[in-house]
Amino acid sequence: MKTANQIQQKKTHLFIVLCGIFLTNAILAEIVGVKIFSLEATLGLPPAQIPILGSVLDYNLSAGVIMWPVVFITTDIINEYFGKAGVRKISMLTVIFIIYIFVMLWIITSLAPAQFWVELNSKDSTGNPLNINESFSRIFNQSMGIIIGSLTAFIIGQMLDVTVFQGLRKITGSKKIWLRATGSTIISQLVDSFVVITIAFYVFGNPKWTMKEILSVGSVGYSYKFLIAILMTPILYVAHYIIEQYLGKEESHKIAEQASKTGFFDYEKLEAEVESH
Repeated sequence: MKTANQIQQKKTHLFIVLCGIFLTNAILAEIVGVKIFSLEATLGLPPAQIPILGSVLDYNLSAGVIMWPVVFITTDIINEYFGKAGVRKISMLTVIFIIYIFVMLWIITSLAPAQFWVELNSKDSTGNPLNINESFSRIFNQSMGIIIGSLTAFIIGQMLDVTVFQGLRKITGSKKIWLRATGSTIISQLVDSFVVITIAFYVFGNPKWTMKEILSVGSVGYSYKFLIAILMTPILYVAHYIIEQYLGKEESHKIAEQASKTGFFDYEKLEAEVESH
């Protein structure tokens, strides 16, 4: 029989692990999001050539989409077991860390490069001339646009996600995990997909993207996120199973039920209410 202290320790350890996964993937997505890759070329497939809004679109995606699905799932798990307060806590912490990265990148790209470093990297792998400092600054300065866009979209998306998730939970109860997790992700990412690239590449882009390019990448990016949200549903159930094994099925259900009402950071208030009954 686990004591209340042991259960609380397990809950705390679980929250720390989930926060670590969340933060690592969110911050990494900010750094690499400047790269746009071709999904078809990566998979060795011909261009998709999808006709949308008078344009022919291919799956050209920000590299950040590789990490964001992990962030979505982690958000839903934190929401399930630690409530709105848990998601708000990690979301605000992530925003602070991303702002710190923004400031550090601005300082670092402003530093004068060492001449030997420039000379050692004066050519690329094919022997063509390369200005390593300009390349470094261009990549990370563009990441600043990604960061500003992502911060705006992240805050809007997270608040929308947690609201929709808990709204669906009130309707479904503890059942239909897939519905509240997938539903909240699909709705929040519709906003995120267009806000982030508009700010990053239209407002701060160098060179600036056209609105046609924004709509192109945003549309295919959202369709990718939509598909991934559905495909990752089994992983969500696996994660819930692992947590149930770690906390105990009865305790995990109790925590989830409590989280839907008060959240992890209202734990002391909740305990007082329980004792009063």
